[in-house]
Amino acid sequence: MESRRLNPVFLFDTTHHALWAEEIARECGFAAQVVPAPAGADAKCDLALEALPEDAAPLGDALREAGVAFRLYAERAGPG
Repeated sequence: MESRRLNPVFLFDTTHHALWAEEIARECGFAAQVVPAPAGADAKCDLALEALPEDAAPLGDALREAGVAFRLYAERAGPG
């Protein structure tokens, strides 16, 4: 059986914050992309930022330092 990994997804209250977070991620060299917010995440904004698992903590630190408000949501990936 294949193990699942967690894909961190950053959730935001506004589209502006989601796009700002993507800009910060790129400037810091993180592999991250804007994606639709997961249905079960109860997000206030329809956009989210998905990152690699190993980048979640340092990207979160960069967003906090820049003043971007977010919540972290972990979505299961992989089969079943």
